[in-house]
Amino acid sequence: MRSKVIARTLVTATAAIAVGAGSLATAGTAVAAPSEKQTVATADVAPLAVVNLGLTINQAKNVQSYLKVYYGYTGAVDGQLGTQSWKAMQRMLRSYGYSGAIDGVVGGGTIQSLQRLLRTAGYDGPIDGLAGPGTQAAFKTWAINLY
Repeated sequence: MRSKVIARTLVTATAAIAVGAGSLATAGTAVAAPSEKQTVATADVAPLAVVNLGLTINQAKNVQSYLKVYYGYTGAVDGQLGTQSWKAMQRMLRSYGYSGAIDGVVGGGTIQSLQRLLRTAGYDGPIDGLAGPGTQAAFKTWAINLY
């Protein structure tokens, strides 16, 4: 990118920014965004998402406490079911047919095994790997009744 375009982009950006279809635009001035697209391979991104599946913070803390006592969870009991919480959950789910990697990623296999576990909490929906309203409601019931 030429230095003149960079300088104009910086001036334009500090004046007033309106982000539109790939360009910066202000009163009568349009500067094209760089044509280079940044791509990130999914393997390079750590799965750090919190997946509480509808649980409140207190319900998720209850799950984490349970996992800490029985399934080797070593993280904070903070009510955020992140990668470490789900790794412990996957260890627990082994006895309910989970055969996937202990990686903390909440995919279809993890949800299917969770649904099998939730049969004990009244879940009567399909074992389809989708965390829909029925799965989430049964997960709440299970989380509340752990202790």
